[in-house]
Amino acid sequence: MNLAAIFKYIFRAFSYGIMLAVALLLLLPQLRDDNPLTWGFFNNQPNETPPLSYAKAVSLAGPAVVNIYSNDIQNDSRFGRKGIKTTKLGSGVIMASNGYIMTNFHVVQNADLIIVLLQSGQQLPAQLIGFDTLTDLAVLKVNAQNLPVIPQKEDMVSMVGDVVLAIGNPLNLGQTVTQGIVSGTGRNGLSTTSYLEFLQMDAAINEGNSGGALVNTHGQLVAINSRKFTQLNPQMNIQGIFFAVPYQLANKVMNKIITHGRVVRGWLGVTSSSLNNLKGFIIDGVAEQSPAQKAGLLPGDLVTKIDNVPVTGITQALDIIAETKPGTQLTFLLYRDKKPLELKVTIAEYRENKFN
Repeated sequence: MNLAAIFKYIFRAFSYGIMLAVALLLLLPQLRDDNPLTWGFFNNQPNETPPLSYAKAVSLAGPAVVNIYSNDIQNDSRFGRKGIKTTKLGSGVIMASNGYIMTNFHVVQNADLIIVLLQSGQQLPAQLIGFDTLTDLAVLKVNAQNLPVIPQKEDMVSMVGDVVLAIGNPLNLGQTVTQGIVSGTGRNGLSTTSYLEFLQMDAAINEGNSGGALVNTHGQLVAINSRKFTQLNPQMNIQGIFFAVPYQLANKVMNKIITHGRVVRGWLGVTSSSLNNLKGFIIDGVAEQSPAQKAGLLPGDLVTKIDNVPVTGITQALDIIAETKPGTQLTFLLYRDKKPLELKVTIAEYRENKFN
């Protein structure tokens, strides 16, 4: 037998063996059931895609979201010397491992005793460091170290359509997560705020959620949950409109409260109905004894630059002013009767009874 015949014999025998093995695997399923490698070869079904889950985001952020119980003790002569204790429910977010916690001011307003309940079950008394009524934010401090901290991204910017998760303690049911999307974006500046300037979303929040965390699908803090939309007409059934304070604004407020005990804002003293544009804003009104009046600003002036920064509208201008330290002198470039004019304005401190 020559060499070619030997190779032909071996190849034929090998082929018969392969065909026999395939036939046995097809006819006897139990053979391939016991061997995942061979079963995978014959199984034409695609691998199952794992279900969409936000469990990882919740596991990262959840431990840093706390329950807050604010006790208000009121004396009532009808009950003798015994005081009446009322408890308000809310949530908070641990912003630093040494015990700084962010929450809503309305959660702890007028509280005689504030108790923070960690997700570990530990209860800690909290001290109110300061608050800001314009953003309804407050900063608490507990005497503890190495606390779990919410993941944060300094340049966090939200976009309409982003998926968000609201974490808090609604109705004292324990930590609960609701899911939604960002419906509208808010501003990050320190000037006077309103509902429309907060971040709007449709992740449900109820009593007890206030002050809790709004996070993205990476578990990073997007905003501090604040409140749901309320309407004067109680007959109107409103759903899916909730508000939160954007992270960058909340972080600015927190840092100012920790540093100064309150939020210090600059004040100019003007009003404007101008919509944002690329050429500045037109002054409609000037407050009495305001920095604007003292510097000579007048209704009808078109402000285009503040300290060489081009102004695109009244919103941006008021943010620049609000974040300027009181006592600082700023140079305003404006047009009056179509003629350029430069004025020096010394910024004062904002008080709530003032406008802009």
